[in-house]
Amino acid sequence: MDAISAFAEIIMKRRKFIQQGALAGSFLGLGSLGIHDAFAKSTTVYPPYKKHSFNLKYAPHIGMFKELAGDDPIAQLEFMAAQGFTAFEDNEMRNRPVAQQEAMAATMKKLGMTMGVFVAHKIYWTDPNLASGKQAWRDEFLADIKSSITVAKRVNAKWMTVVPGHVDLRQNMAYQTANVVETLKQASAILETHGLVMVLEPLNFRNHPGLFLSESPQAYQICKAVNSPSCKILFDIYHQQIQEGNLLPNIEQCWNEIAYFQIGDNPGRNEPTSGEINYKNVFKYIHSRGFEGVLGMEHGNSIKGKEGEQRVIDAYVKSDGFI
Repeated sequence: MDAISAFAEIIMKRRKFIQQGALAGSFLGLGSLGIHDAFAKSTTVYPPYKKHSFNLKYAPHIGMFKELAGDDPIAQLEFMAAQGFTAFEDNEMRNRPVAQQEAMAATMKKLGMTMGVFVAHKIYWTDPNLASGKQAWRDEFLADIKSSITVAKRVNAKWMTVVPGHVDLRQNMAYQTANVVETLKQASAILETHGLVMVLEPLNFRNHPGLFLSESPQAYQICKAVNSPSCKILFDIYHQQIQEGNLLPNIEQCWNEIAYFQIGDNPGRNEPTSGEINYKNVFKYIHSRGFEGVLGMEHGNSIKGKEGEQRVIDAYVKSDGFI
């Protein structure tokens, strides 16, 4: 049995013990607080295999290694850390039960992992919520930002994703931009006092047609207009390869406003080396600029099952090996 299979077997045995043994009964009696405490104190003995040492903070997400680590989010975090990943991101963190948020946060702290982004608000895929300038939509967005502050503090997050919604087909683009900037200024004023950062994510026209924010220069212009340390760019390399290409020059132009990256190869939106993007060069450039933030692995696996999950790990080892 190889080391990865041995690790997976250990995780599955632990889960079976929890389900069938004394801990299962204690969970039922303790409620959500008991579950949090038990998760936070859980430990796993890892088999002796090489732990990768990455140059950048790549952040997997829940489900990426479920075949190797099992369904338990805590076991998945432990597996990520055992492989050498030092960060984690979770778009759905805001919607998870509080006890689960606390358990995941405690595990990340124990493992020395940095929490990446989560989505901060309700995203409107077909309505112009921020571009319209309507007060009701602005108030809803600001309320979501305020509630996300609580989540961010609970899980030790610094960044939260913001997508301004659909374009308003009844307004000139300049008016829409002014509406978005005003809303983001108000959100930034809320976030600044907490040292938190919303990162604006431009999305490509093919996967998300009709959205207001689609290009990195547009995001750069908005961040400059908002002029706040709490309003920066999430540069999703997959989206921008489709939308505009010219990746390294655009990253260079936007550098001072970029706070976060996300990863995905094209076509397919899977792990590096599965498509056309030269991620070794992209990662080399980002590293050369002294980037110390998180790069979210917001992509699928090109192959299903354990083989595909191991391929993801191998792809990051290969693409990160630029020094």
